[in-house]
Amino acid sequence: MSPTTTAQASTGRPVPPEHLGRVIFITASAAMGGFLFGYDSSVINGAVVAVRDRYHIGSAALAEVVAIALIGCAIGAALAGRIADRIGRIKVMRIAAALFTVSAVGSALPFALWDLALWRVLGGIGIGMASVVGPAYIAEVAPPAYRGRLASFQQAAIVTGIAVSQLVNWGILRLADGQQRGELAGLEAWQWMLGVMVVPAVLYGVLSFAIPESPRFLIDAGRIDQAKKVLTEVEGRHIDLDARVTEIEQAMRSERKSTFKDLLGGRFGLLPIVWIGIGLSVFQQLVGINVAFYYSATLWQSVGVDPSSSFFYSFTTSIVNIIGTVIAMIFVDRIGRKPLALIGSTGMAVSLALVAWAFSAKTGSGADVVLPDTQGTVALVAAHFFVLFFALSWGVVVWVLLGEMFPNRIRAAALGVAASAQWLANWAITASFPSLADWNLSGTYIMYTIFAGLSIPFVVKWVPETKGKPLEEMG
Repeated sequence: MSPTTTAQASTGRPVPPEHLGRVIFITASAAMGGFLFGYDSSVINGAVVAVRDRYHIGSAALAEVVAIALIGCAIGAALAGRIADRIGRIKVMRIAAALFTVSAVGSALPFALWDLALWRVLGGIGIGMASVVGPAYIAEVAPPAYRGRLASFQQAAIVTGIAVSQLVNWGILRLADGQQRGELAGLEAWQWMLGVMVVPAVLYGVLSFAIPESPRFLIDAGRIDQAKKVLTEVEGRHIDLDARVTEIEQAMRSERKSTFKDLLGGRFGLLPIVWIGIGLSVFQQLVGINVAFYYSATLWQSVGVDPSSSFFYSFTTSIVNIIGTVIAMIFVDRIGRKPLALIGSTGMAVSLALVAWAFSAKTGSGADVVLPDTQGTVALVAAHFFVLFFALSWGVVVWVLLGEMFPNRIRAAALGVAASAQWLANWAITASFPSLADWNLSGTYIMYTIFAGLSIPFVVKWVPETKGKPLEEMG
């Protein structure tokens, strides 16, 4: 029997219910890294105004403090794949949990602006590691019949982390009488916002001790008996363990010496599939999605919405994000990755164009900025639809594809490069937004609209469909 046929025979059947519950727990535990990813990325939204005021900085310096964590993310993403291949996926999760914990404490108790930036870089390294090891681990543990839905746990955890951070920020703001610099138990409100992340960070570390190592890593390390135990745990007792191990061993032989050099080739330096992964990562960020999570409270205040309402709209946007992610989880294995991406690109382009039109009617300056009632309503509704279309498509599809689309022999290295590109694009958008918004808010959203439109031909022409294919078939 060929390796491909063996893969289908051994993994294509549904997992028995008694094992599926365990698989879901394992996946959800690994996806806690995604929760921290979302929480840490978005929690700064509640501290932006306070940091600007406390340290007396302008838009450019503020953007650097907000965006500098993304440099750490790129570093963590670039390192995580190789480290995970050497010491295991679980140990990388524990390193990330430790970095999250240290970052939360340090960010809550900064001495000056420079060390606040340093703690955010450390947290960013943790995010970058989690962004790589989570999808890779889930893809390796999940049975192919459920892989798309289980891989979606990563994005579900991210958007839940975003929503919880906004809810926590809103709650702390209420306790501080609506003042980001209001004092609570000896600290300013914004410090509590950043410090609360220590709770999920510790939980992530604890859960990493309750889940097994990836069977592929165990086989690669020669720990065959442990690998068989994990395979039985996640795929059921019906599989032929010896055949399954042989199949994975054959696939792993081509992965062992995967380095950046293995990604080289083709007309433009890298293999075409690697460029596609980079393109997916970059387009996901260039539509401006993280502006909605890093700056939403400040954004709504800049067009005349009062602070309490701006935090409320940040929270409702996060709820819409969760709803869209649930929709994606339901349909990603039913209609496929490409159709969802195309639906999302179209919806985002239309929504962003409406936001750009609405913001073009902004009048006044400083604290006297207002939008006409019609444009204000359109901006709020369109912004929520933008997040909805992103969440039900690119938010989930990109992470699923990056965990699936690369051949086994280059998966770890290629995923690291693609994730690094994503963080660099995220940094570029995040760092540029305050200055661009000061220049022309409507023009900034026109730029995001153009990128959403360009993502449509990119998906149609170059993105492969991976629905239902075992990892060993990716070539």
